Amino acid sequence: MSRSTSASNAASEDSTQAESSTRSPASELTTADGVPLRKSLQRAVRRSKIRAFLLVSPLLLFLMIAFVMPIFEMLWRSVDNPEVSSTLPRTVSALQEWQGDSGELPGEPVFAALAEDLREGQAERNLGLLSSRLNYEQSGMRSTISRTARRLRNLEPPYRESLIEVNEDWGNVDTWRIIKRESSPYTLSYYLAAIDKKYSPSGEIVSVPDYMKIHGTLFWRTFWMSAVITLATLALGFPIAFLLANLPLRRSNLLMILVLLPFWTSLLVRTTTWIAILQSQGVLNDMMVAIGIIADEARWQMIHNKLGTIIAMTHILLPFMILPLYSVMKTIPPSYMRAARSLGGKSFLSFRRVYFPLTIPGIAAGSILVFILSIGYYITPALVGGQSGRFITNYIAYHMQTSLNWGLAAAIASILLFVVVVFYLVFNRLVGIDKVKLG
Repeated sequence: MSRSTSASNAASEDSTQAESSTRSPASELTTADGVPLRKSLQRAVRRSKIRAFLLVSPLLLFLMIAFVMPIFEMLWRSVDNPEVSSTLPRTVSALQEWQGDSGELPGEPVFAALAEDLREGQAERNLGLLSSRLNYEQSGMRSTISRTARRLRNLEPPYRESLIEVNEDWGNVDTWRIIKRESSPYTLSYYLAAIDKKYSPSGEIVSVPDYMKIHGTLFWRTFWMSAVITLATLALGFPIAFLLANLPLRRSNLLMILVLLPFWTSLLVRTTTWIAILQSQGVLNDMMVAIGIIADEARWQMIHNKLGTIIAMTHILLPFMILPLYSVMKTIPPSYMRAARSLGGKSFLSFRRVYFPLTIPGIAAGSILVFILSIGYYITPALVGGQSGRFITNYIAYHMQTSLNWGLAAAIASILLFVVVVFYLVFNRLVGIDKVKLG
């Protein structure tokens, strides 16, 4: 009996294999128009991907134009150095064989090439960029080039003696060392200036004099004040978010409107309002004098300093801390705290051991959001910070609008971007960006 059963099973298997081996392509599943189902599904998936890409392509194009390209342009400007090589091409070529280490001036062909380049630059009216660029490296080069350009008509060979007679800086070896070093189309001079360093005439990296050290101080001030603002918003925003998450819906909606109200008011209006409140003759000082907390002749100076910047920016950035905290606290079931208290835990112990750890994702999201926004703020420190409360962003604007040193402004902004990226990576390493919740 068993032998016959096994024989029949073997026969059925052989017949199945024979049928599968002799099955023709026409026996595959097809659609109504005769296209194989597998190909039809692949075609539908491909069409859906193309359709999805076309839908998001305007956003991608906008991000490329408004975000990615400006960043690359900024990074490029921070190392771009075309002024010397494009304005003094003959001089740069003639300086290739000159070795500045010997302490001797270049030969007559170099001076002749310089005179020719200056004549051409004067005719094309592009010596301004050259003089400004060299003046960043050595003070007085702007006047040297402009004075020489005005007397080019009277210059006669030998040009070496003629140029030195026009301006003695052409007889200084350091001047030619700077021209040769800055003849490269790329430079790190802007990054060195951004960290209060510079090239010496011999090419070594040295610190600038103490009275010129400003960018390092501004970087440090920006970071520690941003950290203080982040802690202040956390201390003020945590109780508010707790109330929003635990109050009845009617009251929490009213409180949420008050939290969102600053978003409906112009940033400039809010900042100038703090000027009216914090100044010596402002509302806050008048109230303290009326109450008797301070004397009229001892009014507090709370504006145009670090304190004014911290107070105004804490108020402005407070909603960015409250909203992530609220979004996390709203998802914590109240039964957790009741269970902790029912197991014998006191209110503070239950809060510290049960509730607070569950709010860490909201704290992390609010902190990173407020800190990064604080680093990049410009209007508020400019209006209420004075000299002691300004951020490094204010000096980026200064170099862009006043000194017109766009290379230095791009270098400072690139360093700021690099620090933010490093902070983000460290934050992701310690906390984990996947644990952050913004809503």
